[in-house]
Amino acid sequence: MTVRPAHFADSPDGFLPSPYARSRWGEDQLNGPAVVGLAAHCLERDYGSADFQPARLTVDLFKAARGVPTTVRARLIRDGRRIRNAECDVLQGDVVVARAGLVFYRRSSAPEGEQWSPPVEFTFPDSLPTGDEHTLPYTGSDAVGWTQKIGDHQNTSRTRFVDRGIDVVAGQPNTPFVRASVVGEATSLVTHLGTRGVGYINGDLTVGLTRLPVGEWIGVQAESHWAADGVTVGTATLFDGTGPFGSGMVTALANPSAALDFSTHSQPNPPA
Repeated sequence: MTVRPAHFADSPDGFLPSPYARSRWGEDQLNGPAVVGLAAHCLERDYGSADFQPARLTVDLFKAARGVPTTVRARLIRDGRRIRNAECDVLQGDVVVARAGLVFYRRSSAPEGEQWSPPVEFTFPDSLPTGDEHTLPYTGSDAVGWTQKIGDHQNTSRTRFVDRGIDVVAGQPNTPFVRASVVGEATSLVTHLGTRGVGYINGDLTVGLTRLPVGEWIGVQAESHWAADGVTVGTATLFDGTGPFGSGMVTALANPSAALDFSTHSQPNPPA
């Protein structure tokens, strides 16, 4: 039987990070998808419901998370008729390493009329794998096309990413919302990858969703990258097989002394 990889194991001592949760930024540091995914998992588990769409997840990644037992402390801020707000702290010991807020909107019918929306194009790689076997994600750029090596795309052309994400917690398959949050963290990769790799480290992630994704594989395509004085803002569009369904945004600060150069190795998870 195939054992599904996961970022954490659930235990009486908390969530125990696995080797899949390790980051390239530091030897004992957890990656962004693991931390974001854990916050998303706990908030949806505690406060999600069929009537409410998880519409905006914002995670502040203000301290490096380490490879130690991790707990999540969640709370309901407001439970209104149409809007529900919840927050959580991600803790290691008594130290808060991340804080997340999730806004739910009650699902309803759209108003009458038509609105402007930009034309978008996104083509997934051919023959995406199926089944539980763990496979590397795909990175693409206008200059190269799709490959499974991030280092192939250290250029100045538009970048995109396709992944289905590994489970956040072992034995608990990701929900569509958690999968969108985990893969949406690649906003930091597609907006900050340049000719010398990734030299910015994101301090947050916001994922906005109009609906839940359909299917396993999710695409993230860069829309903007603005930088000045060592501070950058990046935005991306999220896609599934039926089209765009959300957006990602990250802010980041320059980290040149520990920039990630992927030209000499591959990376199974987007850096953060």
